Amino acid sequence: MKIGITGATGHLGRLVVEKLKERVDPKIIVALVRTPEKVSDNAIEARRFNYDEPDNLSKSLEGIDHLLLISGSEVGKRIQQHENVIKAAKQAGVKWIVYTSLLHADKSTISLADEHRATEAALKASGIAHTILRNGWYTENYTASITASVKNGAFIGCAGDGKISSAARDDYAEAAVVVLTSVNQQGKVYELAGDKHYTLTELAAEVSRQTGIKIHYKNLTEQEYAATLTSFGMPDELAKAIAGYDAAASRNDLFDDSKQLSQLIGRSTTTLAQSIKEALI
Repeated sequence: MKIGITGATGHLGRLVVEKLKERVDPKIIVALVRTPEKVSDNAIEARRFNYDEPDNLSKSLEGIDHLLLISGSEVGKRIQQHENVIKAAKQAGVKWIVYTSLLHADKSTISLADEHRATEAALKASGIAHTILRNGWYTENYTASITASVKNGAFIGCAGDGKISSAARDDYAEAAVVVLTSVNQQGKVYELAGDKHYTLTELAAEVSRQTGIKIHYKNLTEQEYAATLTSFGMPDELAKAIAGYDAAASRNDLFDDSKQLSQLIGRSTTTLAQSIKEALI
C-alpha cells in the first residue's frame, strides 16, 4: 500500500509527512509535489505533481491507494485543479481520498467556501471513497502579523467581536495523519477547529501581555480594512479577499465549539497563548 500526500513541501504538507513517518514505514509515503528536488528525505518517494497538468497526474498517482488531497493555494483556480486530481485518481485506481476543506463549508459565507463546496461535490460524484476534513482557520494566519502589529502598536481588521476558533497547523496535520492511519473513516465529515475561541481584541490583549507592549485592536469597516491593506502595497483583489474573510469572521463563520479536532487527535488543541509565544521566539 502507498499513501500519497499532495503539496507535501507546503506548510501543512511538510507537517503531515513528518507526523506520518512516525506511524508508518516511510517507504509507503509518496510526496506529490511540483518540485521533487525539494523533498530532502531520501526515505520518501517524491513524484512530480502539478494540479495544472491533468495529462500527467494519473501517471503520478499509479500505485497509490490512499491520497491526501491538500487544497491548492491558488484561490480562483482550485475547482479545476481539484477536479483534475479527482479525475486522475479515479483513472489511477486510488481507493480513498482525504480532502482538506473549510470549516462548515456547506453553509459558510467566506468566499473561499465556494471552491471547497465544489470540490466536495466533485468527490461525491466521483464514486471514490472519501473523507472530508473541514479545517478551521489557522492561528498562524494571525500570528504571522504579530511583528508588524507590535511595531505599529495595533492589530487592524474588520472582524468586530466575531468568535474565532482557530488552531495551529500542527493540530490539523495531526488530525490528517490520524484519519489516514485509522480504519472506518470513509464517508465521514469532520468540522475541525480549536477548543477555545477568541476575538481579535483578545488576541491583541494576549500579545500585549506577552510582549509588555500595549497593543490594541482597531476595528474598521470591510471597505476601510481593504483600503488600508492596499495602502500597504497589497494587491487590490487580495486586500478585498482578506477583508472579506474578516467580515465573515464577524458573522462567526470561523467559530465552532464541537471540539471534534481535539477528540480526533486525543489532546487539547494548541492554545492561542502558546501559538503567540512560538511566534515571538
